[in-house]
Amino acid sequence: MGAEAKVLDLLGLHNATKQETLVKMGILALCCILSFSLRLFAVLRFENVIHEFDPYFNYRTTRYLAEEGFYSFHNWFDDRAWYPLGRIIGGTIYPGLMLTSALVYHLLNFFHITIEVRNVCVYLAPLFSSFTSLVTFNLAKELKDTSAGLMAAAFIAIVPGYISRSVAGSYDNEGIAIFCMLNTYWLWIKAVKSGSLFWATLCSLAYFYMVSSWGGYVFLINLIPMHVLALMITGRFSHRVYVAYSTVYVLGTILSMQIAFVGFQPVQTSEHMGALGVFGLCQIHAFVDYIRSKLSSQQFSLLFRALMAIVGIILASIVMILAITGKVAPWTGRFYSLLDPSYAKNNIPIIASVSEHQPTAWSSFYFDLHILAFLFPVGLYFCFSHLTDANIFIILYGVTSVYFAGVMVRLMLVLAPVACILAGIGVSAILTTYMKNLSVISKTDKKQKRVEAASYPVKNEIATVVVIMVSVLLCMYAFHCCWVTAEAYSSPSIVLAARQHDGSRLIFDDFREAYYWLRQNTAEDAKVMSWWDYGYQITAMANRTILVDNNTWNNTHISRVGQAMSSPEDKAYEIMRELDVDYVLVIFGGLTGYASDDINKFLWMVRIGGSTDRGSHIKEMDYYTPTGEFRVDKEGSPTLLNCLMYKLCYYRFGQVYTEQGKPTGYDRVRNVEIGNKDFELGVLEEAYTTEHWIVRIYKVKKPENRGNEY
Repeated sequence: MGAEAKVLDLLGLHNATKQETLVKMGILALCCILSFSLRLFAVLRFENVIHEFDPYFNYRTTRYLAEEGFYSFHNWFDDRAWYPLGRIIGGTIYPGLMLTSALVYHLLNFFHITIEVRNVCVYLAPLFSSFTSLVTFNLAKELKDTSAGLMAAAFIAIVPGYISRSVAGSYDNEGIAIFCMLNTYWLWIKAVKSGSLFWATLCSLAYFYMVSSWGGYVFLINLIPMHVLALMITGRFSHRVYVAYSTVYVLGTILSMQIAFVGFQPVQTSEHMGALGVFGLCQIHAFVDYIRSKLSSQQFSLLFRALMAIVGIILASIVMILAITGKVAPWTGRFYSLLDPSYAKNNIPIIASVSEHQPTAWSSFYFDLHILAFLFPVGLYFCFSHLTDANIFIILYGVTSVYFAGVMVRLMLVLAPVACILAGIGVSAILTTYMKNLSVISKTDKKQKRVEAASYPVKNEIATVVVIMVSVLLCMYAFHCCWVTAEAYSSPSIVLAARQHDGSRLIFDDFREAYYWLRQNTAEDAKVMSWWDYGYQITAMANRTILVDNNTWNNTHISRVGQAMSSPEDKAYEIMRELDVDYVLVIFGGLTGYASDDINKFLWMVRIGGSTDRGSHIKEMDYYTPTGEFRVDKEGSPTLLNCLMYKLCYYRFGQVYTEQGKPTGYDRVRNVEIGNKDFELGVLEEAYTTEHWIVRIYKVKKPENRGNEY
């Protein structure tokens, strides 16, 4: 009977373990399904369409890669961009996104699953968001336990801060980069815990994939060395950490240098010098530990002081020589703008002009994180109270990401994953603690109940309240995430929608209408001048040559376009002839109320146009009224009312009624009657205006034949 009871107990334990594993797998599967399906709002409401601006370049290059092959893609010189300069595609992009999509496309077609490249691009980000849920589970599990991993996976599946960059159609580098980043972090923690060369090598390969996918890899190659340095300072440095970091740094650096766009930056730029310095410290630390084991304490102390002085002098001299000779490049403007939020505004207006580079408002933290903003400190407290090598890493990740997310709204994307992980740890710790206190006391336990009641009164009631409160907060989080995804992050910028008075939806498809007109009605070699925001869309959808695009690598060229837009028509014509422009495209929202138009962006054109020597005559104050206001009505500056951008946006608008009871030429974005109504264009002629006047295209007149004078 005893043997049978033991067998039954073992079988029961085995079945319980299998059931627990099945439940875990079921929860993870639901997280993955939820993560994918929640991101399909844009497809359900509109269609399979690429969003925003940058994704159109990614789609165009992916299509070229899938059709022409990797060799042609890597050596592709794009003569449709940055006329007359052109662009070498293979050496100026992070190819990981395109290679991933092309691989999925060819893999599906290999199994005779017919699919367009565009559809692969549309659904790639939701697919990788499911993978992100899985890797988040693994990372949080390494930090605490399985319950924390499941909570973190559920949080990141629907967190708005991540969904904003991974909805269907958001075909940008960040769509796969967050998966790559968390995968690298998970493998790094595994390598540190085990000291295994195997896990360190896998971490290097994951880092290589991250480098190939997103420029944000610089955050990783600085965070991991910070972790190693913190372990040294706290006396936790060990052989495991030495093996892990040395392997990751050496292999990761060699692999990252295989990306053409990265090249020798890992050994030449200031952003990577911290990792190199910590690698050197690791070697010194290991050498010192070896010497310590061979010498007495007195001998070691004397030798250590001498060595530190010599090594310090040598390193300082090397750094100074490299900096003076220019072998180590200084920090870039984007990096400076992270350390000093006002740097870009004062020195590099092209960076400051991007909306996602602006500082983050406090409301954005709640909007993109909801309860995670309050559970984040709970997870930090737990990690501090249970300090391990892995928990030190997540603390550093959390603190640094909070700072960077506050400096730049775009980097909310970096904060969202660690907020989910720390919130998962915090909620798991709270529920684990209080769920134990929810117990049904039998009659035989009355004596034990009386003893516990004396030391911890109303324990069961307090636990019930806490569990209910946490459950309500989690339900509110789920509702908030679904609402934000549906209303804020599922509207493609290329197809606009508005609500009419009766509640029905009105679709504005002016962008695609204009690009189709350009493709069908202009010469194949026509050059289109527009502000840089629309460059990628014009080349991808209209297949026409553009002067500037969203790459913004040449500030001088963009400044020249800004000068043309800011100048009077005759001065602008000289610049357009110099740049061989055939058509000018502007975005105007005064008729429909579309606020992201070129008039609202115009001051950035002025600032960027005046930031170079050739544009030094353009002064921002000339476009303001004497009282310092930017106005388009009769009180507006004469310089503004007669510049090219004003005329192209408001041409014939002074004859149009936009609202009942308002005069003609009433701008529904600025809510004023325009100041300059009656004017004609001299060197340009209207070629096409879309249905709702959002996109306006003008043809540049050719100079008259000199022989006509005789």
